[in-house]
Amino acid sequence: MVAAGAPLAPLLAKELREIVAGRALWIMLLLLCPLVGFGFFQAVSLYGDASQSALQSPVLATSLSPFDGMLIPTLGSFYVGVTLLFPFVAIRALGSEKETGALRLLVQLPYGSATLISAKLIAIASAWVLCTIPALSALVIWALLGGHIGAGETANLLAGHFLYALLIGAIALFAAAVADSSATAAIITLAFTIGSWVLDFALAGNPGLLGSISRISLTQTLRTFEQGLLSIGLVLGIVAAICAFAALAAVWLPPGVNVRAKLVRSVICIVLAGLIVAATMRIRLVTDVTEDQRNSFPSADARALANLSEPLTVTVHLAPEDPRYVDLSRNVLAKLERVMPNVTIRLAGDRAARTAGQDEHYGEVEYVYGQRSDVSRSTSHREILPLLYALAGREPPRPEPGAEYPGYPLDANAQPALAWFFGALPALIACAWWWSRRPPRIDQTIT
Repeated sequence: MVAAGAPLAPLLAKELREIVAGRALWIMLLLLCPLVGFGFFQAVSLYGDASQSALQSPVLATSLSPFDGMLIPTLGSFYVGVTLLFPFVAIRALGSEKETGALRLLVQLPYGSATLISAKLIAIASAWVLCTIPALSALVIWALLGGHIGAGETANLLAGHFLYALLIGAIALFAAAVADSSATAAIITLAFTIGSWVLDFALAGNPGLLGSISRISLTQTLRTFEQGLLSIGLVLGIVAAICAFAALAAVWLPPGVNVRAKLVRSVICIVLAGLIVAATMRIRLVTDVTEDQRNSFPSADARALANLSEPLTVTVHLAPEDPRYVDLSRNVLAKLERVMPNVTIRLAGDRAARTAGQDEHYGEVEYVYGQRSDVSRSTSHREILPLLYALAGREPPRPEPGAEYPGYPLDANAQPALAWFFGALPALIACAWWWSRRPPRIDQTIT
């Protein structure tokens, strides 16, 4: 809450000055330059190697997308930097005040704890925008080299990285509010981020409870955006998690408050956030924002499948780690769940039996629509969609004429860009850092 007449502008200006005055932001920017620059150089080089043969064959060119070949690898380097370095920038927003004792003065201002945390979160978001300078400059260089950038898929991926960074910032604020020092807060935050990597690597692809646990990994928040999908449920879930950690930080912010009262309020926040996140997971409103529409069936098939109202049950006799199951999920099952109104997918058989080779139906996928069923071993929609139309007793729709995705092969030399990322841009950042640390002039102080 904000007291009557208490302006927000001075509070926001103070938080922004605190972020800019810290060394963590500028050091992170300097480290991101070579990290993103080398990732960009490698991505352009590999994309150029793949483009050499595609430039001679239009058929091969259709499989070349800058989204996969350049954008995701470049922002992947940026993601590593944000995961490992951004927590130190975010902790600066609160940790230094706790260590110097300024927090006791801050909570006496005519602002509530929620307002103080919100202002700090806005400052953290602004710091992330500054940290995107190396990544955005890579996109500009790619465009100057003649590369193609899809507006929708690029904006969606940047939005995913923004939500991911804001989630890390909220976790860092909570850690700084709970911990007594910035070092302890950094350890707590890195336990979340690096622990998510371990969780993702160890449990991803497992069925049942283990698979559900792996989906709470922070790395999973970016997976959907990197696939070129805009999931409303995922966005709302991430926003709910950000608000939950910010609320927890506001609960633990005031010093001297009864710890038992803080624990009770924290439990209430966690329960409410868990219920909201669980509700958002049931929202299946997903949009394919990729230019090549890789996550969707052809438009004629999508309309025909949307009209199949009876329940479809798909029983998969494949292990989750089997590459065929990965292809089937990506090419068919995920698309069916998005387009058909009533789809149930389940993995059949005992895992130990599959591993021992005792499942005689292993590799089969059974499709039951209404009272009819059929079995296939294919992972391609070109064979499975006719099977579904036959089960439904309908004729396959005629394909609609239209231009296919042309692909954007480009064999460019990114060597000159290394001078920007390893020389010019760090020099500019160092100059901006020096300028930000200049003491104010006397006339400015008086004013």
